[in-house]
Amino acid sequence: MTLGSEDSTVALSNSPLRSLPPLGTHPEIRVLFVEDDDDYREVMADELAVMGFSVRAFPDGQALLSSLEAAADADVIVLDWGLPKTSGIDLLPQLRRHGVNLPVVFLTGCALTDNENLAFDRGAIDFIDKVRGAEVLARRLRRVVEGNNKPAEPQADKTIVCGHLTLKPTISRAYWDGVDIGLTLGEYNIVHLLASNAGRYVTYRAIYDRLHYEGFIAGSGEHGYRANVRSAIKRIRNKFRDCDPAFGEIINYTAFGYCWGKPAG
Repeated sequence: MTLGSEDSTVALSNSPLRSLPPLGTHPEIRVLFVEDDDDYREVMADELAVMGFSVRAFPDGQALLSSLEAAADADVIVLDWGLPKTSGIDLLPQLRRHGVNLPVVFLTGCALTDNENLAFDRGAIDFIDKVRGAEVLARRLRRVVEGNNKPAEPQADKTIVCGHLTLKPTISRAYWDGVDIGLTLGEYNIVHLLASNAGRYVTYRAIYDRLHYEGFIAGSGEHGYRANVRSAIKRIRNKFRDCDPAFGEIINYTAFGYCWGKPAG
């Protein structure tokens, strides 16, 4: 979508997509890039390629959904927010339903706070304003992929049981009394962090880093990320309460963080 006009429709060319380096041939990060503005898509793909990325570009969501085999050889997906027919934010859950679990980054010319919150609610890992340019996008993509490819911690492949809660790290699923809570990957990561530190408070910053990646910055003001953490915790609590109305395991310490279970001491 053209920068700054997310609600407008851009006519797409009937010609084939320009040839970009095939996936898997570049030693660095492999990107699936969905953007309907032909000129912007071409320029951004070229700039990322110069910076060492291998980019496969698509003009809309349907083109990506018709080539899902490409996801097997990719590291990250970049979605324009305002795609035609199926918007980026609606395309994300479709990808998940098709079993595509790659990290998703939104690129937008309409960087509203409500859109940012919705993106994270749907499970996106990052949300970037187009005006930031290719260099910032490249840095953020590297952070996303490097964080996603970190070696698993010792014991990470073992089932974790904490009272009524069961966590299965190998599939990133959380169960309450045997019922799958339906957490997104980001929500699961928060619950895993809290339950792994049961009885101890975990700071807002640590939770935010686990939700996205270490050093991620978003929100308004120096401590704007706290609102995003509170929003994520609210969603998590509601999902557990849908299963158990008496759920009360996540405890808040105002202005500091959250604790799973009764605080120690």
